[in-house]
Amino acid sequence: MTELRKVAIVGAARIPFARGNSAYADETNLSMLGTVLAGLVDKFGLKGQKIDEVMGGAVIAHSRDFNLVREASLDAGLSPRTPGTNMQIACGTSLQAALTLGAKIASGEIDSGIAAGSDSISDSPIVFGNKFQHRLIDLSRARSAGEKLGVFKGFSLGELTPVAPSVNEPRTGLSMGQHCELMAREWGISRKAQDELAVASHRNAAKAYDEGFHDDLLVPCAGLVRDNNVRADTNLDKMSTLKPAFDKSSGQGTLTAGNSTPLTDGASAVLLASEEWARARGLPILAYLTTGRVAGNDFAHGEGLLMAPTIAVSEMLARHGIGFDDIDFFELHEAFAAQVLCTLKAWNDPAYCRDVLGREQVLGTIDPARINVKGSSIAYGHPFAATGARILGITAKLLASEPGKRALISVCTAGGQGVAALVESAS
Repeated sequence: MTELRKVAIVGAARIPFARGNSAYADETNLSMLGTVLAGLVDKFGLKGQKIDEVMGGAVIAHSRDFNLVREASLDAGLSPRTPGTNMQIACGTSLQAALTLGAKIASGEIDSGIAAGSDSISDSPIVFGNKFQHRLIDLSRARSAGEKLGVFKGFSLGELTPVAPSVNEPRTGLSMGQHCELMAREWGISRKAQDELAVASHRNAAKAYDEGFHDDLLVPCAGLVRDNNVRADTNLDKMSTLKPAFDKSSGQGTLTAGNSTPLTDGASAVLLASEEWARARGLPILAYLTTGRVAGNDFAHGEGLLMAPTIAVSEMLARHGIGFDDIDFFELHEAFAAQVLCTLKAWNDPAYCRDVLGREQVLGTIDPARINVKGSSIAYGHPFAATGARILGITAKLLASEPGKRALISVCTAGGQGVAALVESAS
């Protein structure tokens, strides 16, 4: 059996994330992904070079995005011999891409790869209802003027009403926020606890900016040079004035615009390689991507839409015989503050760990000082497919200055799935 190779994280880049319909109102998935890949190419001197595979995608995609990753790779100046693979697993897209490329590098199938993701709320596809869509298809097939005119027999102006983009779960009809409200209620997560976590996210992100942590990670795009959602001056008093965003009528709603991620545009990418490939080119090795896990749950029957990461993390740690005491930093995607708090509570709940995770003992508690130390999605924003690569890039850079440390990444996704990964220092 071939010995598995280490998977080096060489570096990362991302464009600043922007709230929907703001700085990137005129950008597309392709323009943003092309920009961030070009930034990565410039950063590591890859102009005209062949990368063994670029993999990533977008969650909110137009039909024109069918070859998104390949086109963005060409736009970025990589060799035309660089293949591009589209994939999508909702909010876990770019982290899953990194794990997939990492497995190929570890097995020796490839030596280099870029995991990436891009998403635009501002450029969401607007489609017509089925009736008018079928009319347009029939119109494209019609040959004579009479046939073309006949296509519109019985037409009504109401057919021109566009179908608004929806993030509701097809199996439940509920939005992610509505599902998370149910989770918060089930686990007894208070509004105050959610607001406190959100404030910490903004403050940690602002501090990271002040320290220059992001200086070499960000690629300017459309005049934006830093994330436009980070609020250094936010506090609990300001958070407490916000009204519930998803449960507006029961009087029990706790999720607000402040303790939830905003709809966001952005793109990010991470360069992975074998040690040999990186060293042959004089490139750094910030950290190693060591393993990962993907899991799903029965969210349609009450398990909690965003609770699958608890399973992914538990299975990943069990497989490698380690626990929370062996982890130095926890990077937990903040889809909602309540989601993070539910996850933390579940990992320390005997019944949940026994019945859902199949564990005899709880995974345990985590010191808040080890969680999202550079801030996370509530502060930076959450362009769905780009978030995993953002987190992986931040984690690798964090570990580059922390010898002998290990970090755990956890990302919840739509569809009741979760993606987890372990990253270790290179020294």
